[in-house]
Amino acid sequence: MKVKNKDEVVVSLKNVDKSFGDKKVLDDVSFDVYSGEILGLLGPNGAGKTTIVRILSTLLKGDGGQTTVDGIDVDISPAKVREQIGFAGQFAAVDDILTGRQNLDMIGRLYHMPKELRLKRVNEVLKLISLEKDADRSVRTYSGGMRRRLDLGASLIYTPKILFLDEPTTGLDPKTRRDLWKTIRDMVAGGVTLLLTTQYLEEADELADRIVVIDKGKLIANGTPSELKKKIRGDILEVEIKDVKQLKKAQDVLKKQFGNKVDTDNELRKVRFSTSNGIADLEKTLELLKKNGVRIEHINLSQPTLDDVFLELTGGGK
Repeated sequence: MKVKNKDEVVVSLKNVDKSFGDKKVLDDVSFDVYSGEILGLLGPNGAGKTTIVRILSTLLKGDGGQTTVDGIDVDISPAKVREQIGFAGQFAAVDDILTGRQNLDMIGRLYHMPKELRLKRVNEVLKLISLEKDADRSVRTYSGGMRRRLDLGASLIYTPKILFLDEPTTGLDPKTRRDLWKTIRDMVAGGVTLLLTTQYLEEADELADRIVVIDKGKLIANGTPSELKKKIRGDILEVEIKDVKQLKKAQDVLKKQFGNKVDTDNELRKVRFSTSNGIADLEKTLELLKKNGVRIEHINLSQPTLDDVFLELTGGGK
């Protein structure tokens, strides 16, 4: 795998603002992406993730601040920026009538690639995205996962230095999502620097070297997955209640005892909170809930996950 170089900034946002009418969607956002890394851009729906990617990929102009890609100012030289990047949005932008091979060849033609180089690159990309056997089938016969891989392949035909992926696995089943993760890792191993937006916390934990979290247009966290997890001190205690009608009672009992922020999930019938006393608090929780007539289905004590960090930082996206 390509060694990450924290001395080489290949994507930079400095004090970037963007509004649509009266709604401010980006507010003084600044962060860098370093050569060879996968940076995960996380945030609730409407946080501004896609707006950032669209600005960096020259599809949208910011209202203030500066953005550079490979040292090139995005506003001043958008055409030069487009020569350095690949971009795949949330939905596969491929032609159903053409075959997979023809789709990739068409992209090469649009880049005015010489025929010999174009054909060579198409074959390389088909192998990378595991579509060699299906290359000459019409795309209308492809599954959703195959279409997503082909869309990624289209963004790689011109061998970009930097790749922007905007929620590339949205709507895919778990197996297809993991297959796509392998493709993404292979691309980065080949020397691509990647900025990835996602709402799947497992995906960010699995792929990202570093994570930037934005909420309501503001940057609220920046660090490695392990650094962000350390923001939550102690462990997470999660209790599944048998009767959803007892959730509020369980929350009130635990808040009174521990004084912690206790979150509830009505759909999953769960209460959860952070604890620094581990087993002792687990035993106390069991005792208190039993004493107050709250029936427990399951109880679990675990280390914080990115889901816990995300909920802590964004308030669950509320």
